[in-house]
Amino acid sequence: MRLVLYTGKGGVGKTTTAAAAAVRAAESGLRTLVASADTAHSLGDVLQQRLGPEPRELAPNLYAIEIDPRVESARHWGRLQSFLARLFVHQGLEESVAEELALLPGADELTILLAIERLAQSGDYDLLVLDCAPTDAALRLVTLPDVARGMVRLALQLARALSGVAVPVFQRVWSAPLPGADVFEEAESLLYVELAALHARLTAPSTTARLVVTPERMVIDEARRSYTELALFEVACDAVVMNRLLPEDAAGEPFFREWGRVQEERRREVEALFAPLPVLCAPLQEDEVTGLARLSAHAGQLFRDARPEAVLCRSERIRFERDADAYWARVPLPGADPARLDVAKVDGDLVITTPARRRALSLPRRFVPLHLTGARLDAGTLHVRFERAAGDGAGEPI
Repeated sequence: MRLVLYTGKGGVGKTTTAAAAAVRAAESGLRTLVASADTAHSLGDVLQQRLGPEPRELAPNLYAIEIDPRVESARHWGRLQSFLARLFVHQGLEESVAEELALLPGADELTILLAIERLAQSGDYDLLVLDCAPTDAALRLVTLPDVARGMVRLALQLARALSGVAVPVFQRVWSAPLPGADVFEEAESLLYVELAALHARLTAPSTTARLVVTPERMVIDEARRSYTELALFEVACDAVVMNRLLPEDAAGEPFFREWGRVQEERRREVEALFAPLPVLCAPLQEDEVTGLARLSAHAGQLFRDARPEAVLCRSERIRFERDADAYWARVPLPGADPARLDVAKVDGDLVITTPARRRALSLPRRFVPLHLTGARLDAGTLHVRFERAAGDGAGEPI
């Protein structure tokens, strides 16, 4: 199943673009679901339909949903949440406050992803279009499976170790609720099944992100940072969408002439900065683009001859290689600033830190005993060099 994520700074037209892409794909005969991952839902407003936490058919082949994190959290870790709520109530908190606190950190983002995976696995759709929250929340969304696995694994190991000894003792002397086997089973399912499936889904060749921008400096700069950080977590981008460009007739008017000139410069800049990604351009409309008919017309202007479900550009993936002199990890980081990157080897992980994100990449077995001896950023790819220490054996090829 094809999954396309639309992300960008707030107010650039992500929801309109995602909805228009879904309408066009459905018109071509694909069973298409457009989903809102922004808790401040506006997808229903754009589609002019009342939406809820279950898919609703709007037209032939077109379905829409506004994902409700509360509904999804009850599906996936209701036991764990119930245990935490009981524990907080025992400490004297009101039940309503306890239920709020029982929502785990990052729970909204994680439940949204779990909902996407559930819908993808249903087999009911050919294409799933995800309208993401503004940039920073979207980055938390796509990086969460990678980050959360380590945190949940450590917490689960500690809790398991303590529960085997402490729970039978504490149950005799302490009246507070303690986690039972069902809580651990749910946590293990989250760690070993669901998070692994989410990571596989987000990094699959059939999943891509599209960066939505307008011809404004702050918006373009934020999209560049997103492009780098998505690449760090192996979420491929296949296009940039540039919204709200002045139509030629308007740009020729004296009042808008300078504005039109600046927008054209920004369009060319975006093409250069994000190459080889195609830049899909949409003109500023006379009125809000709402309703299926106007969304369909908008999609025609945006995609022209392209198909919204197609992978419009193939991105490089992380590679581990060996040449005659050394071993190499090659990590695509388009747009990264070499002065603001930190690279280190920690045990069996290659740890890469950008100004806003940190990722620990598990190294192949052959790389684990090697020493990191250098790194350079060249043409948007981070090349990390590994060598054997003096006296080590030549070893086998990768």
